Amino acid sequence: MFSSFANRIFEESISKYHQIDQVNQPFENPYAKDDIAHLLYRKNWIDTVQWHYEDIIRDPAIDPVAALKLKRQIDSSNQDRTDLVEYIDSYFLKKYQSIQIKDNASINTESPAWAIDRLSILALKIYHMQEEVNRKDASPEHIDKCQQKLNVLLEQRVDLSTAINQLLGDIEAGTKYMKVYKQMKMYNDDELNPVLRGDK
Repeated sequence: MFSSFANRIFEESISKYHQIDQVNQPFENPYAKDDIAHLLYRKNWIDTVQWHYEDIIRDPAIDPVAALKLKRQIDSSNQDRTDLVEYIDSYFLKKYQSIQIKDNASINTESPAWAIDRLSILALKIYHMQEEVNRKDASPEHIDKCQQKLNVLLEQRVDLSTAINQLLGDIEAGTKYMKVYKQMKMYNDDELNPVLRGDK
């Protein structure tokens, strides 16, 4: 099933990142560009780097100049994340372009790729919550609370994976159809953001 495949790619990406565990480490995609695994791996790597950006920027002692630079890196990362989601949706649109949509077919609240985006973030939550459970310097109370949270996250992954597989199955059967909207973020656009275009 697709979700199991995606979860395996996400875990591979997260594990590779944490071998060095530095936001500025070089990135190398082990999958061919024409493989959906290439997009999934790249997507999760962006999410993983951004996860750690978000940790760093919350340091109360961070230098303001460094914080501003990091904020702009986060903005750029968010745009990259959105772009990758749209590439993944394009993959599914192409894959299912010949499906005969049934007359009573319905539309989903989100596209497959945006659900997969949530699955990628969930993989990161599980990884880092497992780290907390494994901490040797934490109190038993902390570990117990984190284990309870981890159990919920693992259950959530099962449910989300199942829902994604069901959605893809419904699209293949023609009982649901895809409709994708470009995100059209305004704050990065020189013409749409009044500050960037110089309006007073």
